[in-house]
Amino acid sequence: MPQPKKKTSKSRRNMRRSHDGLSSASPWTCSKTGEMHQSHRAYKGDDGAFYYKGKAISAAKDKDEA
Repeated sequence: MPQPKKKTSKSRRNMRRSHDGLSSASPWTCSKTGEMHQSHRAYKGDDGAFYYKGKAISAAKDKDEA
């Protein structure tokens, strides 16, 4: 296995890693309900139903059923 000729300094190592960090996910606003949510994920609306791409994918549960 080849070995490095010189030790990589902390500064050079950290500069190389400066682009490795993840950025925070930016919230999206639903065009139908106006809810803020993460993109490409289902979210729960104010009425208790789950939505994905602006469409209700599950009905809201009544409090009597729970």
